[in-house]
Amino acid sequence: MLTYTLRRLLVAIPTLLLISLVIFLLVDLAPGSPASEIPLTVPAEVKAKMIEAMGINEPVHIRYLLWLKQFFWTEPLYAIDAAFGTDFADNAPRIISYSSKVPVIDYIAERLPQTLIVIGSAYVIAILIALPIGIYSAYRQYSWFDQIGTFVSMVGYSVPTFFTGLLAIIIFTSWLGWFPSIYNTSLRVVDWASFKQQVTQMFLPVAVLALFNAAELSRYTRSSMLENLSQDYARTARAKGMSERTVVLKHVLRNSLIPVITVITLGMPAIFAGAIVTEQVFKINGIGAALIGAIHVNDLPVVQTIAFITAILIVLFNLVADILYGILDPRIRYD
Repeated sequence: MLTYTLRRLLVAIPTLLLISLVIFLLVDLAPGSPASEIPLTVPAEVKAKMIEAMGINEPVHIRYLLWLKQFFWTEPLYAIDAAFGTDFADNAPRIISYSSKVPVIDYIAERLPQTLIVIGSAYVIAILIALPIGIYSAYRQYSWFDQIGTFVSMVGYSVPTFFTGLLAIIIFTSWLGWFPSIYNTSLRVVDWASFKQQVTQMFLPVAVLALFNAAELSRYTRSSMLENLSQDYARTARAKGMSERTVVLKHVLRNSLIPVITVITLGMPAIFAGAIVTEQVFKINGIGAALIGAIHVNDLPVVQTIAFITAILIVLFNLVADILYGILDPRIRYD
């Protein structure tokens, strides 16, 4: 397993370099330029200095190599300096946002907690809800529980989050007045009252996203469980006198989780990228909102950095999924 992991990490290096080149070129060569955002009233010599400061007057290959160096070398040095009080970065130029004029990594780090709290909580809750529902629905196929679970999951997955979000706001905010419709990103949890306020404002966006993700995961879990419940090894385990609980939870569930693990792990990078639609509906100042805002103002460094970090997470969690396959199924060996 260790040899396979190291081999995959080595293969990931050229893969990520190719992805970084594609992302940089797609964003950089897209129509529109940050220079177009400079007001026409700005004098020509001042405009030239602004363009030079943003570095957009350099050839594309120079800008790409500089961005690559800053992402993989300069920014980690600044992170080490911040953590240990050293001075390895030596004031080297960083990836700077065109619009906010602050380092992109700091800009993302400022938005990331909101995304992790809301989107991450919704994903964890969705997993905790979906797995038991999918397992029991498969075990009690065609029962009233299975029928209700199938109906709710189909509705939850087919209805877009912007519709369920607006519907939740109308019912629980406008009509009942139970929960706020706008997420207060400046709230700091310091006591019990602020904690209750945080939970209250998280309820609607977390519920909307959890319903959508749980609907998908429960269907995958149910389908995989149904396929394995009818396999020969399950019948053999029952014939040996094993209890139904042991057959279902120890043998069938372990094999059934392999395709479910793929869906769960590949959905993890979406936690970082944020739920763009839901963040817009509930005014959550997270990564998704930052990405949309950067696209609107042609803030290329922010768009490129968020897209590339998401790509790195996708490659990483693909590796995590493969490793979990070997843990769940002893028949899978990579060495």
